[in-house]
Amino acid sequence: MVVNPHAMPAESCIDLLSQYRHIRSLSERYCAPLEHEDYGLQACAETSPAKWHLAHTSWFFETFLLKPFVANYQPYNDRFEYLFNSYYNGIGAQFPRAQRGLLSRPTVSEIYAYRRAVDDAMYLLLASDVVQKTDVLSRITLGLQHEMQHQELFFTDLKYNFSVNPLLPTYQPLTDPWLEPEPPAFEWRAFENGISLIGTANKKSDANTLFDSFCFDNETPQHRVFLEPFSLANRPLTNAEVLAFIHDGGYQNSALWLADGWQKIQTEHWQHPLYWVQRDNAWFEFTLHGLQPLDPHRTACHLSAYEADALARWMDARLPTEFEWECAAQRYNATHGISETDALTQSLANGHFVDHEHYHPRAANPDTLFGGIWEWTSSAYSPYPGFKTPAGAIGEYNGKFMCNQLVLRGGSCVSDRRQLRASYRNFFYPPDRWQFSGVRLAKDRR
Repeated sequence: MVVNPHAMPAESCIDLLSQYRHIRSLSERYCAPLEHEDYGLQACAETSPAKWHLAHTSWFFETFLLKPFVANYQPYNDRFEYLFNSYYNGIGAQFPRAQRGLLSRPTVSEIYAYRRAVDDAMYLLLASDVVQKTDVLSRITLGLQHEMQHQELFFTDLKYNFSVNPLLPTYQPLTDPWLEPEPPAFEWRAFENGISLIGTANKKSDANTLFDSFCFDNETPQHRVFLEPFSLANRPLTNAEVLAFIHDGGYQNSALWLADGWQKIQTEHWQHPLYWVQRDNAWFEFTLHGLQPLDPHRTACHLSAYEADALARWMDARLPTEFEWECAAQRYNATHGISETDALTQSLANGHFVDHEHYHPRAANPDTLFGGIWEWTSSAYSPYPGFKTPAGAIGEYNGKFMCNQLVLRGGSCVSDRRQLRASYRNFFYPPDRWQFSGVRLAKDRR
């Protein structure tokens, strides 16, 4: 969570107020289709209820901004510090994560009142001279980035929570056709060997807003890596390719699986990706738009890293490293005669994100690495050379999770495009499937 406020023009605080209002309102707009009973659902320990997300994102601003920087600030409710603290041991104890669905109180209406109270106090803070302090600017920007991350989690958590209901509820009806045109033919794009700059130095002379200059601490320090020649697929794998894997006995072939993955599919009895349903010899897929026929042309999603790795082996390929992926993202469209900066802008414009309001990956666009699905890499989520965890409780945001997880890149159909860049690192445990995660293949060039 790094930001350089000294590079910002005077108008940046006005921009930040506008961003604050907009992003906070998005959380509530995404909740608008819910029924009152939907707000408290929690189907497993990894997911959280919608109302918990609404409260926790407010808790973040109250804890890290209002309490330390507003004189004589009175918390909305002293017990909320315990109820809505996610994992910050430096703040104090936390209500058990797996039991968040038991919190019928505070009510939904009280949580919305909590949000109003926090927002009112934040507007006063944003209008004061205190906002010019480096720590305050950095924390507000981080808080908004944090809220956008929870907006994505809202969709992925809600989908899982809905999926256990035999009625298979619909979050939002479809407004456009479900069946997609045939995706582009599978091709390889070649990338040469050489030294690549990975991560960000967060020194952007062309940054016009605090959002433009923001990066998370796990994207730093910028450093060099040497890459051997490699090739990357022009698109992620489709449902048709996963179906072919299933029909070829891929879930029964131990030679394709990492040991932990093979054990997982044996104990959990995985035979297909999460949310796939077979009825009367036909395949369907549960989505936020309800149960839909499995479209072979759409990008395959809700795959664990184990499944992604097995699919790659089955296709005589492998998963890319996160460094190969970032290098490719920097150069992906630059071959068309435009700069790397313009190429990244173009790639993001071509991606499928939450603002499309179509909450499931479509057929892949070969002109971008961004959007649709998060793409598994083979890279362990670990600190970059020279990384140092920031001091204090706020330093728990990323650093303490750099163990036993893998990096994903690219962003999904429920990501906010403003968060994404070539250096952005997402991370989950290898068995996790409830995110919109899939696979883009890589292979060596010798």
